[in-house]
Formats: sequence, structure tokens, C-alpha cells
Amino acid sequence: MTEKLHVISGIVPGSIAEELEIEAGDILCEMNGSVIDDIFDYQFHMENEYLEILIRKKDTEEEWLLEVEKDEDEDLGLQFASGLMDEYRSCRNKCVFCFIDQMPPGMRETLYFKDDDARLSFLQGNYVTLTNMSDHDIERIIHYHLGPINISFHTTNPELRCRMLHNRFAGEALQKAARLAEAGVPLNGQIVLCRGLNDGVELDRTIRDLASYQPALGSVSVVPVGLTDYRDGLYPLEPFDEADAKQVLEQIHTWQKRYLQQYGTRLIHASDEWYLLAGAELPDADSYEGYPQLENGVGMLRLLEEEVSSALQERQGNGQSVPDRAVLIATGMLAASVLEKLSGQIMDQYPMLHISVLPVRNDFFGNRITVSGLITGRDLIRQIQECAAAKPPCEVVLIPCNMLRSGETVFLDDITVEEVTRAAGIPVIPVDADGEALVSALLAETYKPLKRRQQYEQTDCSSDRASECRKINTV
Repeated sequence: MTEKLHVISGIVPGSIAEELEIEAGDILCEMNGSVIDDIFDYQFHMENEYLEILIRKKDTEEEWLLEVEKDEDEDLGLQFASGLMDEYRSCRNKCVFCFIDQMPPGMRETLYFKDDDARLSFLQGNYVTLTNMSDHDIERIIHYHLGPINISFHTTNPELRCRMLHNRFAGEALQKAARLAEAGVPLNGQIVLCRGLNDGVELDRTIRDLASYQPALGSVSVVPVGLTDYRDGLYPLEPFDEADAKQVLEQIHTWQKRYLQQYGTRLIHASDEWYLLAGAELPDADSYEGYPQLENGVGMLRLLEEEVSSALQERQGNGQSVPDRAVLIATGMLAASVLEKLSGQIMDQYPMLHISVLPVRNDFFGNRITVSGLITGRDLIRQIQECAAAKPPCEVVLIPCNMLRSGETVFLDDITVEEVTRAAGIPVIPVDADGEALVSALLAETYKPLKRRQQYEQTDCSSDRASECRKINTV
């Protein structure tokens, strides 16, 4: 008898598994004589060009030992009900800044699930606190040399980390990060900055301490805490203002100069929101060193500007006929000024195009939430209607696909794009998060399928639940 069995939920058509007559409902027992605990073990064995897999048939309970010769990067084509081949690990922390704790009641159940699973850090880029990891987990990561592992540091002061995460083991978890770094496991980090807690001298301490994880630590992002109107009974956090943002940027820029000289990398990066809040210019593209923290909202607006500029340059002098049309771009308050600037550049090249930008207030979560990833369908409907009443009518409304559940056309409040279109009386079209897709949509060209550019969030998303999780810093 094997210790752990995995029921196969589906078979990819045309795959090796289909050729071997493996079926949904069959059970994966072993690979190369080893029990498979979860996706880590499965992926490790999958890299072999020769496999022996033990399958128990669903009807007869016969066990088939199958020999497979394949390419190193070729998958068997087995599908499982859980992307982890295991239960998802829920978060044991009660962080003072947790966004899920700031959500109103009555929303779909999956939005309230918190996970803190290191396996999702490797598979999907989620950030984990390490408080949920055992020594066995650390040893497996080191053994398999999985990476990068994305870590929510927040602070390297053990006592402060325990208070911020409301977990008496949170300080000890930093030793796990040190073990990973010493073993050469690639790491990335994030710091959710909370005013009066881990900013100021504590931020300096954290940035200084994180340098000890070089060269394993590739990059660290600093992002401001997101605060909704639903904080009754929670830790009394206050938002950052313009002066605070300037101070944070000054600290980060000082450390960047030091580390660039010392290590050849800036290591620490500020999210776009700090620059917008401070009224400061975004750094040039080279400063982002390949955008390693793009999903944390670091450099997304600069990259968008670069992509729009490139898309316009490619279309110069091609004699394209652009229809005389009015388009409304609806986005979060945070990115509105940047999109207004980009719209001006696009209209300079295409005078027949009339673009307006609608900065959507977040009445649902509160005006302190300024990103598009947390805009609800109801807020969007109401404000499109208000805009249509005050301005000349537009033919279409473009929205960033980050407003929607991944792979679907559903907003955070379960309103669909189709329902927004009917209520607003104007076609609403989701657009990919890159500059090429934006220009293409504005010119009414055919553009590629939607893909979300995911970014920073304050809790982690599981494989099945990733589509339910909302991003804080989203254009």
C-alpha cells in the first residue's frame, strides 16, 4: 500500500497519458519508486527523460507500472483537482495590514480565504511569510533548488515582525529565509510599509539587513499599505501623505545608490504609487533592471509608457486609416494622470481619435483605494453614467482586464462586463495590460487575447483561488 494517492481528474488530449490509456479517475501512486507528496515531488520527477509511473485503475484496481521515455521538458498530461496535489495551507497570521480583513461582509466566500503556501510562491509567484513552513518544507526547497521563492519580509526586526503579523513565530521565520539564501535558492522580497510601524529607521534597518541575503536575493519591493473603509476593530493604521512618500523615496534612492556601487544592483525598488503620491517623476526604464518586481506594481507605469511609445513608433508612416471615434478609458484614480498623458501622445499621432480618461472613484472600498484592480462593477456603471451625462457621448469604454477575475469577465462584486454594458448603454471592452494592446484597442484593431498582468496583493492566492484574488497595485 502506498502512503499518498492522487486521483487523476483529467487527461490532456494528445498527451503521453492519453497514449498510455490512463483515464480520469485513475490513481497516481508512485513515480520512479517514490511516493508523491505534492506538486513539488511531481515536478521534480517530471524533469527526468525516463519515468516509471505506478497507476491504479479506477474500475479494476489493477496496478500498472508504466515505463515512459520523453523529452526533459515534456509533461505527461495528467491533471489533478488541486493544482498543488494537496490541501492549500491557510494563513496562520493576522497581519495588521491584511487586506482580506478589510473586506465588507456578503461577498463570495473564496474572497475571504487566506493562504500562505510556499509551493504557490514557486508555482505562481505568490508572496509568503514563511511562518507556515516546516523544516521539512525548507529542506525540500533546498534539495530541489526551487526558485524563486517570494518572501513577505515587511521587517527584519524579529519583535516587530511578530507584532505586525500577530504571530509569535514570525520573527523566527526569518531564519528560514537565511537558510534558503545560504543554500543559494533564488529569492525575491516585499515590504508592505505601514506608517509608524516599519517605516523610518525600521525601514533602513530592514533594507540594511536584507543585503546579507545577497546574492540569492534578487530584488525587494516596497509598497504602501492599502486601507479600505472597513477597518472597524482593526489596528489603527493611517495612510501615507505626500511628505511621507518623499521621505520613503529618499531612503530607497539612498540605498539604491549604495547597493548599485557595492553589488551592481539597486536591489530595493519603490512601487509606482510612491512616485505618484510624492508628485515625483518615475525612474527611467534602466533603473528597474529588467522589471523583476513588475507584479508588485514596480515600474508598471514606466513600462506602459515605453510600450505605448514603441507601439506608436511602429505605426508611424504606415498610412493606416483611423476612424473618427470617441473612446473613454476607465481606470483607477492612481493611474489616471499617466493615461491622460499617454492619450495625448496617441491623439497627437491620430487627430481623428478622441480619447477621454475616467478616473473611477472607489466608493465600494473607500476613496483611499485608488487602483483599478479593486473597482467594482457597480461603481463603474454609476460613474460611466455620470460621465456620459456630463460629456459628449463616446462609442466604447475600455477597461484594463485587471478589473476582472482572471480568465473571466466578472468584476469583484460578481457583476459581469455584459451587465455593465447593458446598464451603461455603451459597449465596455476589457483590454490587456500592455501598451501595444491599449494602442491596438484605441485604433479598433484586432488584438491578442486577454492576459492579466498580476501585481502586489497583501495576501497570497492559491492555484484554484488565484482568479478570486484581487491585486492592490493595478493600473
